[in-house]
Amino acid sequence: MYTLEAMPRQITPELVTLLERVEVATIGHVLHSGFVDPAVRAVLPNKRVAGTAVTVRVPHADSTLLHYITQFVRPGDIVVIDRCGDVRHACWGGVITNIMKLNGVKAGVIDGVATDFGEIAKVDMPVWCRGPSPITTKLLNLEGQFNVPVSVGGQTVLPGDAVLCDESGVVVLRPSEARAIAERAIAMQVAELVLLERLRKGEKLPDISGATAMVEGKRQGTLKI
Repeated sequence: MYTLEAMPRQITPELVTLLERVEVATIGHVLHSGFVDPAVRAVLPNKRVAGTAVTVRVPHADSTLLHYITQFVRPGDIVVIDRCGDVRHACWGGVITNIMKLNGVKAGVIDGVATDFGEIAKVDMPVWCRGPSPITTKLLNLEGQFNVPVSVGGQTVLPGDAVLCDESGVVVLRPSEARAIAERAIAMQVAELVLLERLRKGEKLPDISGATAMVEGKRQGTLKI
């Protein structure tokens, strides 16, 4: 049985541009939740993409639904795939890579394995997954769900969520919260540049961060300062 829900509203191009200025690790200084398991890693280096979550639940060895939904994905979407714990069968390979790229999909995020990494690199299609596998899914015509809440890397992803991916990992944000989080993270990145300049001029990190005052306020022992 297949469950097929409507395509979600896409986040605005302005928000996409804003998010793509943000490092996922900077958001890690702001939030503790929303992050996909770091075992879901980038296949290609030096990629940072943001877009709208389009969710797919593809259990076990059946990828019939993934083939079917390629006719609906849009430029700006990020295809987020719940593999229901399967880390043996690769549902994403060379053909899917090419058709997603042709359709303008920003990235694939797979809580499972993929294959044809060479083709992913050749096509320059950003993909995050748990690693490679030579064993592929088949068109078994069993079941699947499209645009329903899914679980990917321990994170609940809703259709229409804002997704940001880079070399540090993947974070999922509710669209209503994404702008404020992005703006705060960008301000932190600017502040970090100021910090680095102060360090280059000779200031000490613990003096700037306050760690010196914290430790010396509680220190014991004979370490000479």
